[in-house]
Amino acid sequence: MIPGEIFPAGGDIELNAGRPTRKLTVANTGDRPIQVGSHYHFAETNAALAFDRDAARGHRLNIAAGTAVRFEPGQKRTVELVALAGARIVYGFRGAVMGPLDQPAKKPTTVKARNRASKTVKRRPR
Repeated sequence: MIPGEIFPAGGDIELNAGRPTRKLTVANTGDRPIQVGSHYHFAETNAALAFDRDAARGHRLNIAAGTAVRFEPGQKRTVELVALAGARIVYGFRGAVMGPLDQPAKKPTTVKARNRASKTVKRRPR
C-alpha cells in the first residue's frame, strides 16, 4: 500500500439515485452565451433564459458536480433537473428565495415577480 493510494470500487456510480427529476425546455433569448453550473438553483438563473421558473424552483441541473451547461444565444434545449436535497435552504444566487424552499409563505412571491422585474430592467448607456 502506498500512502494516499485510493482503491475505488468496481462498476458504475449512478448520480442522484432515487431523487426526483424533471425535464424543462430552456431557450436563451439573450445576445450572449449563458453558462449554468451544476449546483446553481436553476429557477434563479439569468433572466435571458426563458423556461418555467416555477417548475424549476428547488432544482438544479442533473449533471456531474463541477460541470456546467452552456446556452448559446438563440439556442433552445431540454435539460434534466434534479431536486435539491439536504435541508433545502437556499441563500444567495439572485436573492429570490433566501431561506427554506419548502416554506409555503415564500412560494407566491418568489421567482415570478423577481424575474418579471428583471426582464424590464434596461442597461444604462456607457
